[in-house]
This record gives sequence, C-alpha cells and structure tokens, in this order.
Amino acid sequence: MSTFKQHSILPGFNLALGFTLLYLSLIVLIPLSAAFIRTTELTWQEFWFAVTTPRVLASYRLTFGAAFAAALVNAVFGLLVAWVLVRYRFPGKKLIDALVDLPFALPTAVAGIALTALYAGNGWIGQYLEPLGIKVAFTPIGVFVALTFIGLPFVVRTVQPVLEDIEAELEEAAAMLGANRFQTFTRIIFPTIFPALMTGFALAFARAIGEYGSVIFIAGNMPMVSEITPLLIITKLEQYDYAGATALAVVMLVISFILLLVINLLQWWGRRRGALA
Repeated sequence: MSTFKQHSILPGFNLALGFTLLYLSLIVLIPLSAAFIRTTELTWQEFWFAVTTPRVLASYRLTFGAAFAAALVNAVFGLLVAWVLVRYRFPGKKLIDALVDLPFALPTAVAGIALTALYAGNGWIGQYLEPLGIKVAFTPIGVFVALTFIGLPFVVRTVQPVLEDIEAELEEAAAMLGANRFQTFTRIIFPTIFPALMTGFALAFARAIGEYGSVIFIAGNMPMVSEITPLLIITKLEQYDYAGATALAVVMLVISFILLLVINLLQWWGRRRGALA
C-alpha cells in the first residue's frame, strides 16, 4: 500500500500554519466573536438605544475625530521627522532617533500623567498657553495631543526604512533630465513612500481609536465634552452592563474596520498607480 505525502518547500509549514491558526483563534477570533455573541442578548431596540444616546454619540465624534486628526498630523510630521533622520547628519541625531520610540517605551498611564503635568494651567507649557486663551488639559484638545503623542512612532518607523532604500541614482537621473527638487519629490520620492505612509497612518489611527491610558488623565472625562468611547465601555463594565459594553465595542469594531478598509484600498491604489507608472 503506497502512501502519498505532500511536501512543501517551506520547512515546518504545517506546524507553522497550525500554530498561526490556533494563535489567531485564541487571541483574535474568539474574543471578537464573543463580543458579537454577547450583544445578541439585547433586542434591536435596546441595542439601538445603547449605541445612539447623546452621550455615546458625543464620545464617537470625539474618539474618531480626534484619532483621525491626530493620524493626519502624525502622517505629516512623521514624514518630516523620518526625512530629517534619513537625509541629514547633525549632532544628537542618534538621541533624537531613540527618542522617537519613547511613546512605545512609556506606559500609557505614565505618558498621560506627564502630558497632563506639561499642559495643565500651571504646567511648563500650559502656563504659557492659557494666557493666550488656549486650554489644553481637560479639553478635547488634550485628547488630540495625547493621541498625537502615542501615534507618531508608527509613521516614522514605517516611512524611515523606505526612505533609506530609495536609490540616489533615481534622484540624480531626474535632476539630469531637468526636474527641480519639488518635481523630484512629487514624481519620484512620494509615490515610492506613499504606501508606507498610508500604512503608518492606518497604524496610528487604529492605535488612537482604542487608546485609553494616556487619554483619561488629560481629557478630564466630562460627559458630552471630553469623554472617549473606551472610557464609556469601561464604565459600563464597572456597572456590570456587559451587553451594553459589548454593544459599544461592536460599533467601534465595525466603524474601525470600515475606515481601515478604505485606508487599505487607498494604499492598494497607490501601489498599483506606482507600479503602472
């Protein structure tokens, strides 16, 4: 009796695939499915009421609006920071390169406390802003500042390797053909780094949506003003309203998935356009 064994060019493929599926099931799929299953305990009217109260809608606007604005700012300034770190040499470059990863190293609660101390009315920065009528701590602006702080490394670390791999010969050829610096950047460099920039934007946006620890300290957590949706979820869990908490979580998951799908489609379009060009 002959036996047939399918060989793979990848050693240990079956074991690696099995471990990957097990990991995804235990860590990702089962918890997400549990959120949807727990939501089914609510009737449609109860679900709709739980996710559309004025307090919840205000938290949606602040959470997604601040996350999107922070990701946009990080996309611009993250690109500038990565450009400076790759293209220029200056004293302290290694130190600044290491400081980019500071939001990764700091615990979120520590980052929130530090930002609150800086931007409070008597803080190092806040004491100069409040006389100008700009109050950062305990306002939606504070939420935006915290989300910008924690999202910057995602853009820098995704764009930086791509900038390092761009061949100098491409820019030299463009200059020899008569292109100025602006045309070289828009026609040669930017199409190359655009997919990486969109990846960093998506990572920063996704991280900002679910951020909790660094926001609650500087936000003030005032209902209808500076209250984020993750805080409402935690509040409902503390009140043992598990179905209501999972209802909010499901809405955030669906909205986040749609937005990230749109971002990935833009990223695919950028890669396809670059390949055709």
